[in-house]
Amino acid sequence: MAGIRLVVTDMDGTLLHDDGTVPAAFWPLLERMRAQGITFVPASGRQHAALSRDFAGRGPLHIIAENGALLTHDGTELFSRTLEAAAVRDMLAALREVAARENLGVVLCGKRSAYIERQDAHFREQARHYYAALEPVEDLLAVQDDFLKIAVCDLEEDAARLEDELTGIAAGHRLVVSGPKWADIMRPDVDKGHALAHLQAELGVTPAETVAFGDYLNDLGMLARAEHAYAMDNAHPDVLAAARNTAGTNASAGVVRVLDGLLG
Repeated sequence: MAGIRLVVTDMDGTLLHDDGTVPAAFWPLLERMRAQGITFVPASGRQHAALSRDFAGRGPLHIIAENGALLTHDGTELFSRTLEAAAVRDMLAALREVAARENLGVVLCGKRSAYIERQDAHFREQARHYYAALEPVEDLLAVQDDFLKIAVCDLEEDAARLEDELTGIAAGHRLVVSGPKWADIMRPDVDKGHALAHLQAELGVTPAETVAFGDYLNDLGMLARAEHAYAMDNAHPDVLAAARNTAGTNASAGVVRVLDGLLG
C-alpha cells in the first residue's frame, strides 16, 4: 500500500501464535518492510526484555513496552513515564489485601527487572511468559527501581471480574484489562496510543501513514492513532467495534497475511 511508513502491532493474541511464537513467515516480511523504508514496531504489555528476546538478532528496532510506559530504539530509551514511589507503595498495600482473599499474583514492573513476591510454580509460570527479567523478592515494598506499571494476574482467568475493585485501588491512575488474566495499573497519561503518538512525532509520520493491529482493550489507544487500524477476528468486541478493518485470527497468522497484501 502506497504511503505506509509505520507498522505497529500488539503481540499476544495478535502477531503471536497461541504458543507465544512469532510466525515464521513474518521474518521475511520484516525485511521487506525495511527494504521499503517502513518502520516496524512491536507494541505490547510485555516487558522490554521479553520483546528484545523475541526479536534478538533482527537488527535495530523500535519497541513500545509495558503498555506504552517505555519506548526504545535499539535498546536506547526514547520515552518513559514512571509511577511515583509513594503511589506504588499505597497500591501494593491495597493489592495485598485483595490477594489475601482472591487468587491473585502481583508483578511490580521496573526498568531494570520485574519483581514478584508470590513464589508458587503456577504464578511464576504465568509471569515468566511475559517477563524475561523476573526477580523473586521477599518484599515488593523494599524494591528499588523506576516503576513503569503494576501488573495483576487473576489465576482464576477472569481479570474483568475484579475491575471495579482494582479501579478503586488505582484511583488517579489508568487501569486497563490487558488480557483474560491480566490487568495493568499505570500513570493516567500512559497507554500504547500516547507512546505511538510520541513515536509518530519523532519519525514525522502521520496516522494516515500508520498501520496498527490489536486484539484487546489495551490496544484501543494505539488503533485510534492509525487510519489503517486492524482488529483480529479473535479480538475483544470493543476492539472489533473500534477498528476499521479485521485481519483474521492470530492462530491463522492474520497479521502476516494482511501485511503480505499491503506490501505488494
